[in-house]
Amino acid sequence: MSDQLALDGGTPIRSTPFPQVGDASGRTLGEEEAQAAAAVVRSGRLNLTVGEQTRELEREFADYYGVGHAVASTSGTAAIHLAVAAVNPEPGAEIITTGISDAGTIMPILAQNAIPVFADVDANTGNLDVESVRALISDRTCAIIAVHLFGCPAPVTELRELADAHGITLIEDSAQAYLTRTDPDGALAGTVGHIGCFSLQQSKHITAGDGGLTITDDDQLARRARLFADKAWPRDTGERTHLFLGLNYRMTELQSAIARIQLTRLAGVVQRRRERAEELTAVLSELPGLEPAPSRGHSYWQFPVFVDEHTAGGDAFRYAEALVAEGIPATGGYITRPLYLTPVLTEAQTYGTSGYPLAQARQEYAPGLCPVTESLINGRLLVIAWNEQYTSGDVADIAAGLRKVHAASHG
Repeated sequence: MSDQLALDGGTPIRSTPFPQVGDASGRTLGEEEAQAAAAVVRSGRLNLTVGEQTRELEREFADYYGVGHAVASTSGTAAIHLAVAAVNPEPGAEIITTGISDAGTIMPILAQNAIPVFADVDANTGNLDVESVRALISDRTCAIIAVHLFGCPAPVTELRELADAHGITLIEDSAQAYLTRTDPDGALAGTVGHIGCFSLQQSKHITAGDGGLTITDDDQLARRARLFADKAWPRDTGERTHLFLGLNYRMTELQSAIARIQLTRLAGVVQRRRERAEELTAVLSELPGLEPAPSRGHSYWQFPVFVDEHTAGGDAFRYAEALVAEGIPATGGYITRPLYLTPVLTEAQTYGTSGYPLAQARQEYAPGLCPVTESLINGRLLVIAWNEQYTSGDVADIAAGLRKVHAASHG
């Protein structure tokens, strides 16, 4: 095969599509899920208030994670909203989080009239830097939301200690981190903080199309989260009343029936993703300037590579462009800009033209706020799509693409 890059007219490494999460090729959905969904339809009970699938999913997920409570909702964003609502922040209270994540991490903060405060991240993982978080804690801080980016474990053991020392709540956004193991104790991501949040969106390790799960061992947090998901209607008391401002985030029985089957497949999904990741990690050791995230505990929602532009001969955008031309699914930077530079924050697009509650923000949402975050998004972070259906042959093609681009970058 020609060493000339496909970008420059050479022959691509790959001409056939990789398995992908957008269709059946990269999902574990099968006949069992179809039968489970059909059974719900035949029962005529599609709502959790009359069905049993959602409550069973909650029990099974809580048992799977070894916690006291799981509360189902409509999406991963909703799962985080339940967590923030359970904390019940005062208007203008601060919640510290990361600038490199999906917007679903911060929208619930604003929806509860709280203010996102952004800490910087570790250059080798993209996860929250503990000392950056520590420096931002004030008497207005009520919570921390730590994201396990791409399935790489965030330092939640240290963050839990920090949260407990200051009497604040640690929320884990584990949407990308099913069965991620945290260091140093090896606990499951989502169980170290006071509350853990998961997503069942199309692209996640397991899926029901959409859906969320919020877990906790705290009885009071669990009850408030459950109430918030159902208009604060205490159905267990038999009263038709509403105890506080809540929304309708009820998961449907169809989603729950599919998710219950998917949960039985989760361990195998993560195992296969890890096995294939080991193969690519070994290849990257041969390519100076391309560094994978630490593998310990990682569950590989995606496969991140940290690029040293000078040693690698190009930044993440150059590598992504060249890899895509070779038929390898890759992106540079992950998101277009840090979350704190999106219009919802920079233009205070919240409630009408009031800008509330951001007029009270201590941080200015401007370039330079989190330098490491910005360096990753602006050229240090290469993200390779990952999937449990990848074969060793698929990984060999990805490796060949990386070797080819790396060699050409040093030509």
